[in-house]
Amino acid sequence: MSADKSNIARQFIELIPHSKALGMQIVSIGDGLAEIMMPYDERFIGDPKTRVIHGGAVSALMDTCGGAAVMCHPDAPAGTATIDLRIDYMRAATPGQAITARAEVYHITRSVAFVRATACDDDTDRPVATATGAFTVEGR
Repeated sequence: MSADKSNIARQFIELIPHSKALGMQIVSIGDGLAEIMMPYDERFIGDPKTRVIHGGAVSALMDTCGGAAVMCHPDAPAGTATIDLRIDYMRAATPGQAITARAEVYHITRSVAFVRATACDDDTDRPVATATGAFTVEGR
């Protein structure tokens, strides 16, 4: 992956207001793969009784990670938009733990990139959520 694509993808994450508000941080990025961490934050608790992070925050993390994976794919341009994203929530995230999403482009056409993603807390053997998505590929 070119340094330019890496920088564009990093700027994408850092400049999007919701990414900044959720504290998303790039762990790794390159050639159709992205890993982004979102720290635990009490502002995003969905259930005050259990203190579990709201599914909407997890959804935003997985969507952003999928877009970043597309942006850094060697056969994709710098920009993308989500066409479709299906998320399966497997279990509640453990309160107090960061959630890390990992996304990969597994197939790309002239106009669509297909992505798979997984979100995990510290228990990486049991995902919090999995996702599949389709993202635009423009100007290819």
